[in-house]
Amino acid sequence: MCKGTLYVVATPIGNLEDITLRAVRILKEVDLIAAEDTRCTLKLLNHFEISKPLISYHRHNEEIQTEKLMERLLSGQDIALVSDAGTPGISDPGEVIIKKCVENEIKVIPIPGACAMVNALICSGISAKEFMFMGFLPLNKKSRREKLIEIEKSEKTIILYEAPHKVLNTLNDLKNILEDRKVVLARELTKIHEEFIRGNISYILEKADGLKGEIVLIIEGKNENSIDNSFENLSLEEHYEMYKNQGLEKKEIIKKIAKDRNVSKNQIYQKFLK
Repeated sequence: MCKGTLYVVATPIGNLEDITLRAVRILKEVDLIAAEDTRCTLKLLNHFEISKPLISYHRHNEEIQTEKLMERLLSGQDIALVSDAGTPGISDPGEVIIKKCVENEIKVIPIPGACAMVNALICSGISAKEFMFMGFLPLNKKSRREKLIEIEKSEKTIILYEAPHKVLNTLNDLKNILEDRKVVLARELTKIHEEFIRGNISYILEKADGLKGEIVLIIEGKNENSIDNSFENLSLEEHYEMYKNQGLEKKEIIKKIAKDRNVSKNQIYQKFLK
């Protein structure tokens, strides 16, 4: 028996006109639709007069439902995977079933469409040459701090997702490390109240209280020509010990010190060779 196909279908993030003709066709043709929220997806299907069986597939049942979906796919059924809005697998359920399909040589076909982070980035006015998508910041204090330090040091544009009731807390955390770096807050993309707020963190904080809707934060990368002054008060030996205590090997430590101090690796290597 031939195996079925998993279609990873992007759906509108707001404006229903943003769905593709191909997505509509696939949703009409598959045997089953796996949806993050069946009630949300049902509204979309009704709008386009599509009638198909739905199965719930979200973060809290992903492991269990993956097994059920695999049985159907292995029996030859075609399944469309959708999230509430946007592209499945991007800070939404989907990664588990997709990995399982790849392991079992089941065809996975992307049906492209809307993605909030891409649309926020291209309209932000901040460089899109190189960027890093981090999704939602961790809630765990230690993990969150590590991510914030990574953001502070990154020369690439950073993209974050945030819920409206948490955005002030996140902006305050960012303010402590980013100072006056440019940030763009994009919300309600493709909807009636779509808005872009551009400025430094302090300005964004003034405007962010009481905001509603899904939020994307675009953060300017660190100026590649700037030197990190946080290491100026450290001797090379202290700098080395700092990374050594983190469990890094000598080669990696030298590489990091050179980057921190904006000098060549050979220059740092020669210091420790002596």
